[in-house]
Amino acid sequence: MRLALLFLTLATSLSATDLALPGLTDQGPQPGKRAAVTTPEYVGTRVHYLIALPNDWTPDWKARGKRWPVIAEYTGNYFPASGSTGEIEGAGLGYGLSRGKAIWVALPYVAKDRQKNERTWWGDIDATVGYAKTNIPRICAEFGGDPKKVILCGFSRGAIGVSFLGLHDDEVAQLWCGLWAHDHFDGMLEWKGQPWGSPLVRYREEASVRLRRLAGRPLLVSQAGAETKKFIATVAPTNVEFLNVDMAAHFGTFPNELAKHPHNDRWPLRDGVATSVVRGWFDRVTAADKPSK
Repeated sequence: MRLALLFLTLATSLSATDLALPGLTDQGPQPGKRAAVTTPEYVGTRVHYLIALPNDWTPDWKARGKRWPVIAEYTGNYFPASGSTGEIEGAGLGYGLSRGKAIWVALPYVAKDRQKNERTWWGDIDATVGYAKTNIPRICAEFGGDPKKVILCGFSRGAIGVSFLGLHDDEVAQLWCGLWAHDHFDGMLEWKGQPWGSPLVRYREEASVRLRRLAGRPLLVSQAGAETKKFIATVAPTNVEFLNVDMAAHFGTFPNELAKHPHNDRWPLRDGVATSVVRGWFDRVTAADKPSK
């Protein structure tokens, strides 16, 4: 398949109504709300994920023969200048795709002490990757997610994590039918002081190994520069799309009612050309029947 290059500089018409994130509840997973879940492995800690079930979810989903796509999300670092809290409660990117029609999950980075979610970088890398390996299949089994239609997305730190964590090894890579990275990408910048992210030559070599695990599955990269496009095209030349979101056209001025800064994960909550493109990509990737994993 050919490499799809999709460059959009927007002159977008804004929707009168922005999507509102589902409210938080302490009453457990349910339709139209975000609920924190502590898994059996982390009982007694503050490590947890957030889940919002689809609006048409019911406990008898098995009897109804229902399954839903799953959108798993990694959030950005704690970075107050952009409004990023580093917490999974601050996630928003994936809901722009879900819109209450899919299972939306905000995955944690497990801190090195394994007692809480990490707000900056990966925490314990093995524990963080292992968390996804354990809980994505569990979420599908417990709540009716379709294991053949699981998308991984991420913003900023999470955009790097889409590959760094999501393609960390062969086992975790098999969880996803497609990946979407917004505003950063694995292997492109040197992260000094981080042993995994420097020196750049070694980091990029390791990122190349990870990216090859994509193995032709769909990848969408938004806000990618020329160097990122060249790197990805060299390593993963098929089934990749790029999207350039003109944040000034999409939002007008900053800060605004949705976003504090152009570097944000809130833009898919507002209708516009770029939002339609990424939703269309999600619908295409999750529409086709795929062989069981």
